[in-house]
Amino acid sequence: MRAIALEKIVYTLWRDPSEDLDAFSRRLRGEVAEQLFTLGARGLQVNLADADVAPAAGLRQENNRPLADAVLSLWVDSANTPVRRPFDEVLARVSSRLAAYLVCESVAIRNTRFPAHPGERTHGFSQIAFLSCPPRLTREAWLDTWRNYHTQVAIDTQDNFLYVQNLVVRALTHGATPLDAIVEEAFPPAAMTDPMAFFDAPGDEEKFRKNLAAMMESCNRFIDFDRIDVLPTSQYLLKTAVAP
Repeated sequence: MRAIALEKIVYTLWRDPSEDLDAFSRRLRGEVAEQLFTLGARGLQVNLADADVAPAAGLRQENNRPLADAVLSLWVDSANTPVRRPFDEVLARVSSRLAAYLVCESVAIRNTRFPAHPGERTHGFSQIAFLSCPPRLTREAWLDTWRNYHTQVAIDTQDNFLYVQNLVVRALTHGATPLDAIVEEAFPPAAMTDPMAFFDAPGDEEKFRKNLAAMMESCNRFIDFDRIDVLPTSQYLLKTAVAP
């Protein structure tokens, strides 16, 4: 039987300031998730900037203010507007603002070290980076540098146990911040506060400096740091994406 491809939509969500973050988290993972499943969601993941990742505040980078409170990944049969609109409406009712992006997903590291269990918080934390192609590069050069060079550098120099590269195909909602990629990397808890743990060099100063230098040299080739946003989050995989 031929497999049926799914489309992936990444939503950035801002909660109403009057709603407590914990309550917002419970709504997204509870009643909202059930509504999305009823509408036909094939897969669902929610990432939240909650109290569990407060120690990672030093990793947060915010050039386009304010950063979203949550990032929701939704796998569906079709992202076409008539099909997607009911999903948008569900999320709009629980958010003060949202943006949606159709993405092409590439999994550079699949999480086999700390497998996610549906409905439970995934081990460690998930760092989400929002990237834009710098004006100094053509899109082709940017893509080549990021995907064909930097990917291996990021794997070799960090203690990341999940690495997902989402190339933005197009924005799906009006007013969405222009983005070219949304990247998710997951790390063990120690990496929230210990740079040596983050760069896969606990207790090894020489390895830490080497990995840090290699990573920064690679990032500088395709990232403008006055344009990037980075959001540490807790990951909740609610349903693994499975095509019918």
